[in-house]
Amino acid sequence: MDATPPLALTMGDPAGIGGELTLAAWARLRAEGGPAFVALDDPARLSQIAAQLGWDIPIAAVSGPEEAGSVFRDHLPVMTIRCPVPPVPGSPDPANAPAVLGSIERAVALAQAGRAGGVVTNPISKATLYRTGFAFPGHTEFLGALTGVREPPVMLLASPMLRVVPVTIHVSLRQALDTLRTEEIIRTGLALSRGLRDGFGIASPRIAVAGLNPHAGEEGAMGDEEPRLVVPAIEALRAQGVDAFGPLPPDTMFTARARPTYDAALCLYHDQALIPIKTLDMDGGVNVTLGLPIIRTSPDHGTAFAIAGQGIADPGSLVAAIRLAADMAARRSSKAAA
Repeated sequence: MDATPPLALTMGDPAGIGGELTLAAWARLRAEGGPAFVALDDPARLSQIAAQLGWDIPIAAVSGPEEAGSVFRDHLPVMTIRCPVPPVPGSPDPANAPAVLGSIERAVALAQAGRAGGVVTNPISKATLYRTGFAFPGHTEFLGALTGVREPPVMLLASPMLRVVPVTIHVSLRQALDTLRTEEIIRTGLALSRGLRDGFGIASPRIAVAGLNPHAGEEGAMGDEEPRLVVPAIEALRAQGVDAFGPLPPDTMFTARARPTYDAALCLYHDQALIPIKTLDMDGGVNVTLGLPIIRTSPDHGTAFAIAGQGIADPGSLVAAIRLAADMAARRSSKAAA
């Protein structure tokens, strides 16, 4: 097992596929020797899921991550978070929101205290949480508030084939276009450069910046956002030592020939970033939150209510998220010890 503390894995929405993914991820990782994690979940719920799917997965209730490493080879370690209402696969219930949020809050507290090497989050249903008064657009913003960061965190999607970061995230396309600012492109680019160096060990990251309009504006013929907003941001990033270049036409920058020329793509709105990575590697993509004092990753997919409880959900993205979080934790630990 890894020398860094075990990771904390959250519950996610209990009506989604998070529970079966947790079970499947444990089965795969324990056979491969880790990395170890502790699930912050309802042990009875996980046992019921395993029994219904015919999976022989023993569960051990633990009081903290410190116990997880010693039991991980033989049992799935679980720190208990009770669901107020018995979850029904495919039918999210706002009554279970306290358990969903409590799992995240507890995982973050463990990571901040150094008891967990990082946080891996199972998918949540934002729409369900909104019905309970949840005031954040998504996981990323909630984690920023929990950790008290001053600058908004940055969402990086990573796979072996591509890394992307959107400047605007969980807002409508109209709002993204209306609120895009040069300053935000610069801030996100700087966070991305630091994240690639610190989290991925890339000494001199190359960042390709996407244009907003078709053909990256065709020198102003198809929109003025590139010369007005994007080019000044690239120039400012380069002045601060970041190897940023562009703006590149979004319809060609994600091709097999173009991708090897950069380490990450800085995109200007949500779907511009997420469509190419999910098309290329839906099962291996990982969501990484940059700009936090803790490590956080998650699978690059949602709750999949339509297939919840059937045992057919692919745990590949969650396994990749756990592995990446462990790698980042080990790199951070080595850097701190140097």
